[in-house]
Amino acid sequence: MIEPFDLNLRHLRALGAIAECGNISGAAKLAGLSQPALTQGLAKLEAQFGAALFERRPQGMQPTSVGKRVLARVTRAVGRLARAVRGGARSGRTARPENRLTSAQVRAMLSLAEAGSFVGAAQAVGLSEPALHRAVRELEDLCGLSFVERRGRGVGLTAAGRKLVRDFALAIAELAAALEETADQGGRLGIGAMALSRSLLLPATLANLSRKAPGAHIDVVEGSYLELAEYLRSGSLDIIIGALREQPPRDLHQEALFTDQLTVIGRAGHPLANKCAGYEELTLYPWIVARRASGLLERWQQLFDQAGMPRPHAPIQCGSVALIKGVLIRSDFLTLLSPDQVRAEIDAEHLTVVRSAVPDTARTIGAITRRDWYPTILQQQFLTELRAVANARSIPENE
Repeated sequence: MIEPFDLNLRHLRALGAIAECGNISGAAKLAGLSQPALTQGLAKLEAQFGAALFERRPQGMQPTSVGKRVLARVTRAVGRLARAVRGGARSGRTARPENRLTSAQVRAMLSLAEAGSFVGAAQAVGLSEPALHRAVRELEDLCGLSFVERRGRGVGLTAAGRKLVRDFALAIAELAAALEETADQGGRLGIGAMALSRSLLLPATLANLSRKAPGAHIDVVEGSYLELAEYLRSGSLDIIIGALREQPPRDLHQEALFTDQLTVIGRAGHPLANKCAGYEELTLYPWIVARRASGLLERWQQLFDQAGMPRPHAPIQCGSVALIKGVLIRSDFLTLLSPDQVRAEIDAEHLTVVRSAVPDTARTIGAITRRDWYPTILQQQFLTELRAVANARSIPENE
């Protein structure tokens, strides 16, 4: 299977020149390659992508329908790589440093960032340790900056190194998507799942998608908003599903899907189960709440703060709905959740909604992506299924 690091960056950069000039001779001059070298490079790329990227016509070469999609991806990837190394390059040190950038250097830097050591990175990519050292040194020399610093017995990235790695990772994600554009079926999709999406919305969406795209490879990562947002920014994830933020970061885009209601939940036999509890009564029982720096925890705190009431004792903070349900069923703990997150337990009469003076609080559930995200066919298909499930809000039990 062809991987992004198998692609020659110089040949990829030349694709834009071919599209611009419409012929090999003019493109070769723009790309600084000989005509035979560019012809061979294009043939290799088409073999790697498994599709013709250009049509050869008497009036010139034009991208095929597949070639247009690939070219759009490659242009985004090459542009990001160029901005990454230009942003680090000292003024006047190297003209167009991206022209000297190699896939080996990109791979070495990404592997080092992931492994945290030259030994581990070399083993991961199948290179000798000196070869990996050399690739990183070449990259630092190209940009005129230090990307790696010693930290005890290991190594870490400088601020410039961390920025470079993020840009490299996003560029490689674009090249991986470019390879998927020519695939007959399948593709990859990375999803970040916050708590509510795991109960009904995401399972139903994935079940529908898997029937229509059985060859797709889907990686679901669970976590908090802060954790998943970093994965999203680095290109490890394509989309996050969960509660939206009132003031989202400027680099992220939010799409609202539906409004969810949070309410007080306790066990079916809880002392407050058959009455309308006041604030004072709610403080008589322990609470299990979301972890720090989460929107759900902030909502819980606001319910009592805005009423001028002391917050109840909350000895357990937890991000796992499964664990929260287990504690509630076995104790007199209370929590603030969406009824959808514990629908099966409510239907089975293990848990119940506790009526109280605390008003239900609304939150918007939706999809979060990078603002400059350009979805593949599979990713767009996932969004279509996600919107359909959210609009229906009626999910069969067997899904």
